[in-house]
Amino acid sequence: MGRVGVLLLNLGGPEQLRDVRPFLYNLFADPEILRLPFSWLQKPFAGFISILRARTSRENYRQIGGGSPLRRITEAQADALQDNLQSKGFDAQVYIGMRYWHPFTEEAIARIKQDGIDQLVILPLYPQFSISTSGSSFRLLERIWAADPDLHRIKYTIIASWCNRPGYITVMADFLRRELEQFEQPDQATIFFSAHGVPLSYVTESGDPYQQEIETSTQLIMEALQRPNPHILAYQSRVGPMEWLRPYTTHVIAHLGQQGVKDLVVVPISFISEHIETLQEIDMEYRHLALESGITHFRRMPAVNTDPDFIDTLGEMVIESLEQPPLNFSEILGPQENIKLYPQERWEWGMTSNAERWNGRLAMVGFLALMIELISGYGPLHWAGLL
Repeated sequence: MGRVGVLLLNLGGPEQLRDVRPFLYNLFADPEILRLPFSWLQKPFAGFISILRARTSRENYRQIGGGSPLRRITEAQADALQDNLQSKGFDAQVYIGMRYWHPFTEEAIARIKQDGIDQLVILPLYPQFSISTSGSSFRLLERIWAADPDLHRIKYTIIASWCNRPGYITVMADFLRRELEQFEQPDQATIFFSAHGVPLSYVTESGDPYQQEIETSTQLIMEALQRPNPHILAYQSRVGPMEWLRPYTTHVIAHLGQQGVKDLVVVPISFISEHIETLQEIDMEYRHLALESGITHFRRMPAVNTDPDFIDTLGEMVIESLEQPPLNFSEILGPQENIKLYPQERWEWGMTSNAERWNGRLAMVGFLALMIELISGYGPLHWAGLL
């Protein structure tokens, strides 16, 4: 088998307030996060917006201690996973590759090469696959592999999704059960699953399985919970004026308050680590909205972080992937049954179905609306509590 490595993929986050602007630039420079009608505008626009919105974003990070804890937590998860694998007889080295901040994926690959890894397991820390999270990282890795012949000697395999993994479902249900026990009437509290949103077009036009996988995880967690509580699923953190997956978390919280719900527990279904979206967006913004809406008892299930049972689940997945036929980038990112899993890199122009919907004039109107919203700070724009 040779030397074994595990590459954990995650989003990344600014560790200090001075990191916020360059982090924002990296985020908005990725067309899978914010797509513009003209590809040549992507980087200049990312630079402009990162400068313009840095002050607001810094304030959000200041509210949670001056920076994101994501790197620290991910490093702790990597250490725990490495210990877990060693306890099972697998001497594997675990690496971290962040998409938008240090340690970048490129840095992790450089270390993997330097350490002489022969076999690599690529494991995204996103339970549900989306082209905007796991897919974006896989596409970057595909480009890195294609540009470096030295990497071709490394046998790699990908764990693309683990939304229905029994160990993950059990841990989530256990965490939720403990949170429900904090209410006076545990069986009557409303369970609110809040997932990170994606543009609706990713699902309807590009075949992104994210929504289906989120719904699968939600259903399996409720089945494992074995409680009669009412539950609902909504999506948070949408960006820009385009349509995103509905219902929106803010709308649902307000509606639940109007319906007389008093006890609410939020489950961050798509997050397995504490970061800006749990600590600031849910714990502060959504809590405030809930109390204003008449919900008197608002709780949020903590992220699983380094829970031993969760880490053990990650270890089991790594070992199983080493014993199965490898899964490569083309199998994940390529078309399957005529469904395009990865959206086009640039907007299409000319006599195509997409161009008929988005002609030049309409694209510019949408672009101007996005500019106004980003500059003014008003409107539905929101990404990871950053704007």
